Amino acid sequence: MPLDYKARRRWSLVILLVGLPAYIVAAVTVFNWLDRPSFLVELAVYVVLGIAWALPFKFVFKGVGRADPDAPPEDD
Repeated sequence: MPLDYKARRRWSLVILLVGLPAYIVAAVTVFNWLDRPSFLVELAVYVVLGIAWALPFKFVFKGVGRADPDAPPEDD
């Protein structure tokens, strides 16, 4: 069942305001438990994790920045 525009917009806000900070805290915490690798390895891991969080939510964010396609046209 595909999400409508308003549901995708709400879920994108929840993901960005709650999920992303929780993901960042979890990633940094787990990474700090490990032995400190070199700077380039650490940078590569953070870049990969920074991209990987959005891939499962691609369908939620798609088209959220556009106008509501289901809204009736406005008459001026």
